[in-house]
Amino acid sequence: MTTTTITTRDEAEIKQIIVDTANAICAKDLDRIVSHYATDVTFFDVKPPFQSKGVDAVRRMWEACLPCFPDSLQIETQDLKVIVSGDLAIAHWLGRFTGMALDHPAMQTWLRFTTALQRHQGKWQIVHEHGSVPFNPETSQAVFALEI
Repeated sequence: MTTTTITTRDEAEIKQIIVDTANAICAKDLDRIVSHYATDVTFFDVKPPFQSKGVDAVRRMWEACLPCFPDSLQIETQDLKVIVSGDLAIAHWLGRFTGMALDHPAMQTWLRFTTALQRHQGKWQIVHEHGSVPFNPETSQAVFALEI
């Protein structure tokens, strides 16, 4: 197997983790969500407490968030890119929640995500995840519209 074939397979596996995590969030399947995180993961979120360390803290964060989401929740992803180097990988993309009323604030909010993954015993796991909302430094206001 060539390096290109391995990298392509790794990229596909990582993209599948991103998709499966999004689907698990939409299904409010907490066990499936956290199954993709390493035990010692660090998660930087867009809302307090802003940082969760360890899979148990990430589980608690999702436990608090999931009841706030409507049952019709979907996640739209754009510009997903994956970079793999050996047993380390980085993925980044833009995303937003959909499937709600068009005037719902979450429908207007684009977020930026960066995820670092590490292969442990042949399995890719999320070791760091960072979600953020861009802001205008002149006004200190969040920028929710997608402008790429």
